[in-house]
Amino acid sequence: VQLQASGGGLVQAGGSLRLSCAASGNVLSVNTMGWYRQAPGKQREFVARITSSSTNYADSVKGRFTLSRDNARDTVYLQMNSLKPEDTAVYYCNCKDRWGLDYWGQGTQVTVSS
Repeated sequence: VQLQASGGGLVQAGGSLRLSCAASGNVLSVNTMGWYRQAPGKQREFVARITSSSTNYADSVKGRFTLSRDNARDTVYLQMNSLKPEDTAVYYCNCKDRWGLDYWGQGTQVTVSS
């Protein structure tokens, strides 16, 4: 499975951005898709994931971020609203297949200025 992420950028606090992640290859094997992020000097952390039956969010983004999935395009979208400076990070698209293997896209930088 290959993942292509896009949509990062620079935005002021309180603004919005939308990230996209398109999967290709053996997409029928994909169970979950989602996003992680890594801020400078910190470990990579979970942001959100979506399965066929549920969507989960980190507490830090609940109510501000929305993850959706377009099955026809094998693409997930992370709508990020009310962005805060602490959301600044490199965001990585992730998927997990039915055998539990993780796949990662290239990171996309999100910078929120105060």
